[in-house]
Amino acid sequence: MQRNPNSAAGHKRKISYADLALTYNAAGPLPQPHPNPQQQAAITAAQLQAQQLEEVRRRDLARRQSRKPTDRDIPDDVADAIVGDGLQRYKRLREVERRLDAVMMRKRLDVKDNAQREYARREGTLRLWISNTVEGQPWQVIEDGTGVDGDGLFELGDNSQATFRVKIEGRLLDNTDEDEPSPEKRPRLSDFFKAITIDFDRNPALTPDGFSQIEWRKQQAPTQAQPNPAYDPNSPENSFDCLEFERKGDENVNVTINLTRDTERERYKLSPGLAEILDTEEDDMLGAVQGIWEYARAMHLQEDDDKRTIVCDEPLRRLFNQDRLSFPYLPDILQPHLKPLPPLKLPYTIRVDKSYISPSDPTAPSQRTIYDLTVPLPNPTAHHITRYATSKTHLTSLSTIIHADDNLALLVQKLHATNAKRKFYENLAKDPRGFVGRWVGSQKRDLEVILAEAGRAGGGGEEGQGEEWRKGGEGGVWGSVLAKESVGLWCARQGKVN
Repeated sequence: MQRNPNSAAGHKRKISYADLALTYNAAGPLPQPHPNPQQQAAITAAQLQAQQLEEVRRRDLARRQSRKPTDRDIPDDVADAIVGDGLQRYKRLREVERRLDAVMMRKRLDVKDNAQREYARREGTLRLWISNTVEGQPWQVIEDGTGVDGDGLFELGDNSQATFRVKIEGRLLDNTDEDEPSPEKRPRLSDFFKAITIDFDRNPALTPDGFSQIEWRKQQAPTQAQPNPAYDPNSPENSFDCLEFERKGDENVNVTINLTRDTERERYKLSPGLAEILDTEEDDMLGAVQGIWEYARAMHLQEDDDKRTIVCDEPLRRLFNQDRLSFPYLPDILQPHLKPLPPLKLPYTIRVDKSYISPSDPTAPSQRTIYDLTVPLPNPTAHHITRYATSKTHLTSLSTIIHADDNLALLVQKLHATNAKRKFYENLAKDPRGFVGRWVGSQKRDLEVILAEAGRAGGGGEEGQGEEWRKGGEGGVWGSVLAKESVGLWCARQGKVN
């Protein structure tokens, strides 16, 4: 593939000042005046007020959350004031809660990882039945006698009404190991493909209606960038098990049915070496990386010091031509072994002859052609996980647990305050004179810190009031190199020289 010289990858010339000036100084589109300036001003004021209210609400919420107590551990010195073994039982309960939280966190991560995978490592068989029927064919008209003139001759003309109707049916074969899914939950033919095209092996100029291809494309689900209000996933155009089309024709014609698979993550065709290691011919990037990681763990290829480094065995060395692989760079290493997944091509011959449509032998009329396709099955647990995560009972239980945790934190905070009062009065009762003296001294120091008088009151050198700051000469603070450099820097900032 040739590289466009004007593209970003092939651009070699440096951006000059003239390019920037041309870009930023060029005249832009003129803003159109609002038809009603007063209305525009009112809307702007209303939007500004709404933004201010939202900012006030957000700050208030952040302030309340920062003030909310989160400590739920009871201090050890409370044990002397508690009657019975309530504190020990509470600590054991907290330890059980910590272990339960750790287990639930691991399970939550496993469930989240499972829910993010659209397809589990399961495959099913999608069976397709392809057949066609005809109407108004010459042999049918002759048998009916509708195309015979008065002399008993059959007339052939360009206004022939001979047509054929092709029918493509598909159904996922049931797995005997699993329960039968309900019809509304069973995957349909359109769920596995995003486009189906039928190519006719004939020149369009020779076809009665001038068509050489028939195409069906699934409507794309709406996104934030491309909203689609008319999208309906349950509409007959997006959800079906049978696709039919009718065209004019009175001759057998070969067609190719192209099936483009529909996957949320792009799937690739694996190279022969990679397919042999992973035991699959198709997978997405995440599945290929996970497969190499599982292979390395199963074959004990990880280094002892750094588990992220894989020591290649003979199959990996032959595939990647490397002795060691670093797991963070594995997606880049796998990229050359992943090719775009081609559409499935199914050949079929549309037959309009009598031996196929109405055979004389016991063969069934319009006998169907059958294809069995291997398709990845949807994640069987995704529906249950989504239903559980969004159920009202689950959300109510979470709200109840959060409310109980908040109440518990408030009770522990009150217990801390009560314990502080208890120790205050207990120390006061043991040594009233000494305790009051220590308490008054502590309050005095706190007041000095608040009033920024701690340096002057103590007579220390914190505020530059010590004896060493009053001493001059070369041996004092003012004669040191640091003082001279500081004075020079201050003079330079003030614009003074020397």
